[in-house]
Amino acid sequence: MRLSQKRIAAKILKCGLGRIWVDPSRLSDVVDAITSTDIKSLIKNGIIRKLPEKGISNYRKKKLMKQKKKGRRSGHGTRKGTRKGTKKRKWMANIRAQRKMLRELLDSGKISKKTYRHMYQISKSGFFRSRSHLNVHLQRLGLVKEEKGEKNVP
Repeated sequence: MRLSQKRIAAKILKCGLGRIWVDPSRLSDVVDAITSTDIKSLIKNGIIRKLPEKGISNYRKKKLMKQKKKGRRSGHGTRKGTRKGTKKRKWMANIRAQRKMLRELLDSGKISKKTYRHMYQISKSGFFRSRSHLNVHLQRLGLVKEEKGEKNVP
């Protein structure tokens, strides 16, 4: 079989040369075929076929993910960026929430301007772990003014 028959078959079947299969027992018929019409008839008879596509295996990916799940592959060579980067993002999210809460307390009149400024400075230093920690601190020191209907239950 010449390369030309394989090339014509690949063009007809819309695939690469590597995916063309020719029946080894009928090679003489393929050698005689010289036109695309001849090749089409061979394809129809099943002498020439298109092989299925080969997929990409997920084995290596699955193996890697299994190791990562165990805690492997997390050394210095794997890390990207500075360690401060993620730390700063966490701090930013935390401080924004705390400042928003302080602002709401000030606007609603539950804390004074002086208390607001003092708590703002303390939270800026990273003293409070979360909004709830800030709230507990304010309650403990008695800096939050309660409204008439509410009762302070520790």
